[in-house]
Amino acid sequence: MEHKEEKEGEEDEYGILLYYKYTQIPDIDDLFAFYNSNCNSLSLLGRVRLSPLGVNVTVGGKLSALRKHIAAVESNSLFHGTDFKLATCGRPLNDKVAEECGFTSLSVRIVKELVTLSSNPLLKSPDISDAGKHLSAVEFHSVLERAGQFDKESIDNNRELVLLDARNLYETRIGKFNTPNVATLDPGIRQYSDLPSWIDDNSDQLQGKSVLMYCTGGIRCEMASAYIRSKGAGFENVFQLYGGIQRYLEQFPDGGFFKGKNFVFDHRISVGSSDANIMGTCLLCGLSFDDYSSRLRCSYCRMLVLVCESCQRKGSVYVCELCQSHHKGVQLISSTENGRLSSTPQQIETETVSSDEKPLPQLPWRQDVDSPPRKLRILCLHGFRQNASSFKGRTASLAKKLKNIAELVFVDAPHELPFIYQSSTFAESHHNCNSPTSSLLQQSRPPPPLEHCKKKFAWFVAPDFVEKNEGGEWKMEESPFDPLQYQQQTAGFDESLAYIKTVYAEEGPFDGLLGFSQGAAMAAALVCAQQTQRRSLTAGGMEFRFVILCSGFGLTKLMQSEEEQERVPMLKCPSLHIFGSEHGKDRQIANQASRDLASLFDDGCSLIIEHDSGHIIPTRPPYIDRIKDFLRRFL
Repeated sequence: MEHKEEKEGEEDEYGILLYYKYTQIPDIDDLFAFYNSNCNSLSLLGRVRLSPLGVNVTVGGKLSALRKHIAAVESNSLFHGTDFKLATCGRPLNDKVAEECGFTSLSVRIVKELVTLSSNPLLKSPDISDAGKHLSAVEFHSVLERAGQFDKESIDNNRELVLLDARNLYETRIGKFNTPNVATLDPGIRQYSDLPSWIDDNSDQLQGKSVLMYCTGGIRCEMASAYIRSKGAGFENVFQLYGGIQRYLEQFPDGGFFKGKNFVFDHRISVGSSDANIMGTCLLCGLSFDDYSSRLRCSYCRMLVLVCESCQRKGSVYVCELCQSHHKGVQLISSTENGRLSSTPQQIETETVSSDEKPLPQLPWRQDVDSPPRKLRILCLHGFRQNASSFKGRTASLAKKLKNIAELVFVDAPHELPFIYQSSTFAESHHNCNSPTSSLLQQSRPPPPLEHCKKKFAWFVAPDFVEKNEGGEWKMEESPFDPLQYQQQTAGFDESLAYIKTVYAEEGPFDGLLGFSQGAAMAAALVCAQQTQRRSLTAGGMEFRFVILCSGFGLTKLMQSEEEQERVPMLKCPSLHIFGSEHGKDRQIANQASRDLASLFDDGCSLIIEHDSGHIIPTRPPYIDRIKDFLRRFL
């Protein structure tokens, strides 16, 4: 009788169940119906994600209900061999945490990917069948323990061993593997979709080595290890911790080589070992702290930040270390004077932290306002002989229709142009071949008053360009405007690049670039320089997740390798190309010029919108809907 009551008590306990399975799903609608019915009937709460390639599940409920769910799933042959991670825990006590983690309701969704590896929504994911070899927790620990003396059957003993953490910065802040004589690479990324870019930029730290990857439960390593192996020769030896940190801590309750706590995506927030050491530090005071239950976030990127209870103040806004490294050198630090919160400037000194070092304590930025909702920030580059003000006016309709998802930031180009004009008689008689030009020039009207004119700027200028005429006087153009003049404007890129670096440092970070006409050429050249790491672009710390090129054209001189004068490889930056159709009304930039520019970007990560309008960015349906669809993929 006592045994029966004890068993009933155990079955009433609350638990969390995590599992994933990569497998071809023959009928995803049927599987959706199963999960929706089964989880609701068992009163399970949490997240179920289904894709044509498998499932990813995190649900909570009574242990008895979770075991019934496991039995039902196991009865489907698709799920044979699935690693079901079932853990006993208390019921959610913090409603805010439970709501943020999705444990106040059941969410069953069909998605394109179980985990989003790349922020580029158009790039094809690597073949999951090429993922790294699984190592059990015991095997993983044994390899680390021997640190360099490997079994030839499992790991090439001629290769240096490195550990690669596939998690986000807010996770690695509070716990990670730390093994003597083995480098642990912490990418310090904001989100998982940033990992491929880090791998691309740091491939020299992985190539020719045995790479041991780990994450929370294993699913992120599946896709990331396949991505590394897809890079070819020198990247074959990739291994992953099967079951992730969770299985490792179950096998080694004292923590083993894992120090700190394992961040989890449910109401538990984190799971530790018997080792009570704390790795995290408070954003403000720098004291040891690793509790995310307050759910405080960076005001810019919304990433979780650590702030101890004694430093928390209602209405404060914080800046994470990643935003600090890409933002202003001077931040606002709150101080209390006469019981009131005020803001005072303070210089922030930043240091570069190597991938295997513990990050420096985060530095705060507080202000007495609520944090605004996150929008995409887009740096907008105007066309030739325009300025920020005029471009802002021309794109007012676009900004209005994107106001809920994007903030457009406008800047003047660095090269100020002289005031030039054509006389009205010259313009009117341009098509009259019988009228001698000299006599027409003599009939020219005087230019308009300078006080009525606003300065005009450019990103590129002709090689013989002289920066604005002295005294700001008007200059009359003695020949018709050449519609192909942009092809000769190839100078001034270095100055424009340095200028954008300054704008980025002072006004950034930005999610993307939008360029119009010559501004599109500048944006494309910048992306090209970023991919080829030319002109010290990477030193500027600029990162753009996407680019929108409107009525654009490419400059061959700037799209070539400086050393070999060869065209650079296909540009991998996600791109949206908007330009007039072959029979459209854009008389400034030919359809073929914009097509040629689009051809420089990888087909797998570019979209093209052709319209029948003039030299504008169209905002009527269906064009605006396609623009919104492109941007929403980056939210």
